[in-house]
Amino acid sequence: MATKVMNPFGTLSRKLLFPRFCFRSSITKMTPPRRMLSSEFLSHYENVPSLPVPKLQSTLDRYLRTVKPLLTEDQFSITNQVTKNFGASGGVGEKLQQMLEKKGANEVNWLSDWWLDAAYLSYRLPVVVHSNPGLIFPKQQFASVEEQLIYAAKLIAGSLRYKSLIDEAKIKQDFLGKNPLDMSQYMKVFNTCRIPGLKKDSLAQNPDSKHIIIVHNNHFFRMDVYGENGEVVDDGQILGNLLEIVKCSSQRAEPVGILTTENRNGWGSAYLKLKKDATNSASLAAIEDSIFVTCLDKIVPEQNGVSSSSSQATHILHGSGSMNNSGNRWFDKTLQILVGAEGTCGLCYEHSPAEGPPMANLADYIVSYAQKKTLTAEHIQPCSKIQHLAFNIDSEMLDVIQVAKGNIDLLVEDIEINSFKFDTFGKEDIKALKMSPDSFIQIAIQMAFIKMYGHPAAHYESASTRKFQNGRTETIRTCLPEIVNFAVDLLNSEKKSPLQYQALQLAMKAHKDYVLSAINGEGVDRHLLGLKMLAIENGMDVPSIYLDPSYSVSNNWRLSTSQVAAQHDMVMCYGPVAPDGYGCCYNPRRDEINFAVSSFVSSPTTSSHKFSEALSTSLVALRDVAASHIPSKL
Repeated sequence: MATKVMNPFGTLSRKLLFPRFCFRSSITKMTPPRRMLSSEFLSHYENVPSLPVPKLQSTLDRYLRTVKPLLTEDQFSITNQVTKNFGASGGVGEKLQQMLEKKGANEVNWLSDWWLDAAYLSYRLPVVVHSNPGLIFPKQQFASVEEQLIYAAKLIAGSLRYKSLIDEAKIKQDFLGKNPLDMSQYMKVFNTCRIPGLKKDSLAQNPDSKHIIIVHNNHFFRMDVYGENGEVVDDGQILGNLLEIVKCSSQRAEPVGILTTENRNGWGSAYLKLKKDATNSASLAAIEDSIFVTCLDKIVPEQNGVSSSSSQATHILHGSGSMNNSGNRWFDKTLQILVGAEGTCGLCYEHSPAEGPPMANLADYIVSYAQKKTLTAEHIQPCSKIQHLAFNIDSEMLDVIQVAKGNIDLLVEDIEINSFKFDTFGKEDIKALKMSPDSFIQIAIQMAFIKMYGHPAAHYESASTRKFQNGRTETIRTCLPEIVNFAVDLLNSEKKSPLQYQALQLAMKAHKDYVLSAINGEGVDRHLLGLKMLAIENGMDVPSIYLDPSYSVSNNWRLSTSQVAAQHDMVMCYGPVAPDGYGCCYNPRRDEINFAVSSFVSSPTTSSHKFSEALSTSLVALRDVAASHIPSKL
């Protein structure tokens, strides 16, 4: 039996029956828009080289340097010997290195397929919290539903215009210093969706999509956004469509979207069952084929003791649970634009096609567009084609949805995010001290952990490898001896010493040197991953370096951090990657630094608020050490 669902047009039915005038376009794997093929798009930008294969001994030396602060002397002695054996002449490491160099000589990026699979498509935990980041826009104040929809219409219009810049290869070339960066991630921001599988997911991109998806009260609507001549529809028409959609979906539907919050294997199984019904299959296809999804959220009740900025961050990340907006989502879609009735706005994105910087650039563009664009009720135009997407939900699927509701509610209860503005100083003040803002903040993060726990932690910072074709990321291992030594000494000192400034300089240099290695494709982690994958693919025994407990210790990222810079007053957030760890994203601005710190409530040893306090204290302590030697205006 199919469950009864309220038809927003006024009648009760066992099926949601609405006029249908869409068809499923073919889905192809990561195919760029046909009017701007990848070669055409990239031909407008600087050529970048292939990803190099690092030297084996350099990687092993760097690996030993970064594990040493985490180990006892006896543990390090064992790891040192295991690592030497792996890298010995004629040994397994040398054999794997030769195989990797051969692969690297024949491919523009020897890592990209492995990384997409290992980091994303084969990852089976829910994408919510565990993978998808959220980006929080400046808070808005809406006095009415109409004002909410006006802002949503402007964000939609801005996004479509940004897409036009990508399609026409008019996005400015990205640079890191003087080095041009690979631009291919921009082609994957729109039209892309992750498709769940039973054991592994896939990515699909519809090259010819002309529509977006609007979600309201858990109802899904298809909205055409291009006219007959291929032009983007007028902002007033988008607003008219949104008003009609809200009018037609006043009652909440069963939250089919909540299935995308599930464990990937469970969602993959439910997905196959949904697709057996022709109506469901067509609706799923419309969502997957869409350019992006826009979620019109209802008001979320305030939580006692939770700041407004932290409440926004948690809501953007997961939708605040089944009773709020977690079902008013499609978390598999690469881009979801979120507009809440109380003014919480932002985007949530499925991470596998792209990294944070292209999404932050999109966010800056559309927030600026919304600020500059004038749109009122006087601009409303008659509706273009909109279609309510029907889902037939039988009793078995209803039970699956109920389980998903319970699971997302448990996850929502377990994640604590503290989003805050550190306003004592900003990046320009750090620069005035002749120091790198990123290195400065990273040292403070490690120091905050040592301050709380009395020992260092494996510390991941994301570095872009877009200097190379199809480059994604490399790990900056920030738990370096110089940083740990400086932090421990400063925390244990009762008074200032000139030696502290010298130690800070050494710590800054150690971090900057590792950053340089990572962005040049000479980090530890991706190289070791490639060697391990080759061993597995060739039926070899997993080398002992990967079985050594120290390897697991050094990859237990209790600190998972990232700088995502944005011009506007925004910050990105994501969940921790270790059960007893922290996620920490930051946006260094001129006179302040925006942070979002996350942790799991179920861990008895972590607290996002306490860590934020330790981080703020550490930032001030670093400033004081730096300012004691170099005159500044701080």
